[in-house]
Amino acid sequence: MSIDSVRAIGSNTPYAVALSDDLGHTWTGDEPESLGGGNTGPSPSRLILSGLAACTVVTVQKYAARKQWPLRGIEVEVQWNPNGKPEDGSTEMRRRVTLRGELSGEQRKRLLQIANACPMHKALTGIIRVPTELQD
Repeated sequence: MSIDSVRAIGSNTPYAVALSDDLGHTWTGDEPESLGGGNTGPSPSRLILSGLAACTVVTVQKYAARKQWPLRGIEVEVQWNPNGKPEDGSTEMRRRVTLRGELSGEQRKRLLQIANACPMHKALTGIIRVPTELQD
């Protein structure tokens, strides 16, 4: 079993972060100029949103293909605190799923259930532990 792993390395450019994973992919994270960054890549919150959106698309596509349902396309939009930061300090991620194809009402309902069962949705709505250690 492989363990998903991502490494982030800061640079001399304020807030720009070089990201890489255990499969050899590389990308950049940053903050927008309005927050002092260079806007050379998505912000940390956008990176989380993209993980949920991508996972939703892939999970729904896999399920529909396995069932041989006529899903012709899927679009997922996720927003971070669309109505501002909740007073209780929590975070809201609003997700909108658009399904394309000649799907029955029952198929659409089931695909929404599948969207809510994608691994990132489960992780983000479950208990997350982040043990952190300082390396030399």
